Amino acid sequence: MLWPPLALPRIILTFADLFVTLKLPLGLLNAAQGHPMLVELKNGETLNGHLVNCDTWMNLTLKEVVQTSPEGDKFVRLPEVYVKGNNIKYLRVPEEIIELATEAQKSQQGNFRGGRGGQSRGDHGGRGGGDRGRGGRGGGRGGRGRGRGQ
Repeated sequence: MLWPPLALPRIILTFADLFVTLKLPLGLLNAAQGHPMLVELKNGETLNGHLVNCDTWMNLTLKEVVQTSPEGDKFVRLPEVYVKGNNIKYLRVPEEIIELATEAQKSQQGNFRGGRGGQSRGDHGGRGGGDRGRGGRGGGRGGRGRGRGQ
């Protein structure tokens, strides 16, 4: 048998791959909102449903859920399920979500403007403001610094 098998159309990505392309796995989850996904829990149960919401701790809310027992013999249909992130073993999302996540991240990176500290692209953003009056570094009463009266 040849390796890797040619009949597998599924893309298998590790978290390291996702970190390189998406910076954070949460970016992938945010892009997956409203899409179907499979969640396997540490106790062996699986949940198939549509992602409604996720937070920074990877807690998920799913709707239209089918819960499958660890043995695979019992199925329960539930309208909504809340899953704590520390109970998740793995997630399976459709392949097109990866493309959506990378596009969303690229658009967010273009909108980033200076935070604390230096100036970004001439807009005098960041800490202290542009005119260096009250609250900025330097300036204020008496010119530069203390002493000598300059």
